[in-house]
Amino acid sequence: MIEPNDDAPTQRVHADHAAARGSFVSGLKVFSRYTLEAQVGRGGMGVVWRAHDEKLDRPVALKFLPPEVAADAEAVRDLKLETRRCLDLTHVNIVRVYDFVEEGTDAAIAMEYVEGESLAKIKAAAPGGCLAAADLTPFVAQLCGALRYAHDVAKIAHHDLKPANVLVTSGGVLKITDFGIARITDSSKTKTGMVLGTPSYMSPEQLSGKKVDGRSDLFSLAVSLYQMLCGALPFVGDSMAQLMFKIANEQPTDILSVRPDLPPGLVTFLNQAMAKEAEARYQTGDEFAAALRAAFGAGAAAAATGGVDMDISL
Repeated sequence: MIEPNDDAPTQRVHADHAAARGSFVSGLKVFSRYTLEAQVGRGGMGVVWRAHDEKLDRPVALKFLPPEVAADAEAVRDLKLETRRCLDLTHVNIVRVYDFVEEGTDAAIAMEYVEGESLAKIKAAAPGGCLAAADLTPFVAQLCGALRYAHDVAKIAHHDLKPANVLVTSGGVLKITDFGIARITDSSKTKTGMVLGTPSYMSPEQLSGKKVDGRSDLFSLAVSLYQMLCGALPFVGDSMAQLMFKIANEQPTDILSVRPDLPPGLVTFLNQAMAKEAEARYQTGDEFAAALRAAFGAGAAAAATGGVDMDISL
């Protein structure tokens, strides 16, 4: 195992070599500042480690870029710019981004470390792989508040909103992570061959390569809501071409055919939330939350939040 030691020049060479191979180990110091503690995630955007920031004495999450992205000078440049933009995202329900760091062949995004589980894991552990409306409604209220802030105040869209990118703490506080990252890798896909947005959650305009805004995030939120309520995605295909066709041309599968216990108004809500044209959808997080509340009925929404009506002004 590599023993971290700032004073040994040969140690830095060995550490860089290990990082280049992806051979990170607990106790390794990287970027001359962060001591790795444990790997906490792995996905299309690379490996995520919990680390200790020796300079500011706090835990952080380090999201290491995949080698093909880290080697793409244009992608790295754009990620630096996006990281600077995300520094302005200061909301209780959004994971804070701290810095973009580079050393040798490695690059990573340093961000707030959140002790919790993703909505995807919570859904997977639930009976039948789906959540009750009473469990889900408070999460949607927090999501809509965070998106209202990001879209209307910070002027930033997420581009890859899905249950796996939403963390929930033990106290029930929701945190959206990975703002803006998919947009950068989408713009670099001709060089890297990668698309890090997740097609099953993408709006028609995002799939077709058109410019997107916050209304595309709200489409993704509707897809995520559908999936968490019934355990299946609203659009599925045997190939990427078939999936893209369905998202662009077909209505989502009637959710009541899977969950007949849900209120009928939810079908109309979901059809509008996943409308093909952005102008036909709910235009803001507040509109989305208010329409969802109406779909469930005022009494159902109050019951779902423990007797307190859903707050859409977070």
